[in-house]
Amino acid sequence: MERIDKTILTNMCMVYDGTKVLVEEKVGKDFKGIIFPGGHVEEKEPIVDSVIREIKEETGLEIKNPKLCGVKDWFHEDGTRYIVFLFKTDQYSGDLRSSDEGKVFWTDLSELAKLPIMWHMDSMLRIFATGEFAELFLDSADGWKPLLK
Repeated sequence: MERIDKTILTNMCMVYDGTKVLVEEKVGKDFKGIIFPGGHVEEKEPIVDSVIREIKEETGLEIKNPKLCGVKDWFHEDGTRYIVFLFKTDQYSGDLRSSDEGKVFWTDLSELAKLPIMWHMDSMLRIFATGEFAELFLDSADGWKPLLK
């Protein structure tokens, strides 16, 4: 029997230049804070193409060769699985500009924790920066405790 689950696919990318990382101060009705840029995968769109498109839309930069670092995922109350594909790259070109999604700017990676980062960004950094883990799973049964695997 074939198993089909309802899933929402998204992406996020850590664009870096030495010790500097590109961040976005997201604005939305359900969330606020500093995060790496990214967004939803469109219907029938390849995942890598989606992260390249989202970074261009939100930052004005064209990235190349994004490398998949891992995933962040959790289940909504209705059983829908939400997956964020986590990428990073240091290959980019173009002029930086903010969008309706939020203000984008460069900051030093060491300063990131001092900013008002979004939900579980500290755990995601362990995937982006160290390669020590491949998945950040959020368990609602345990108060949305982040589990790095």
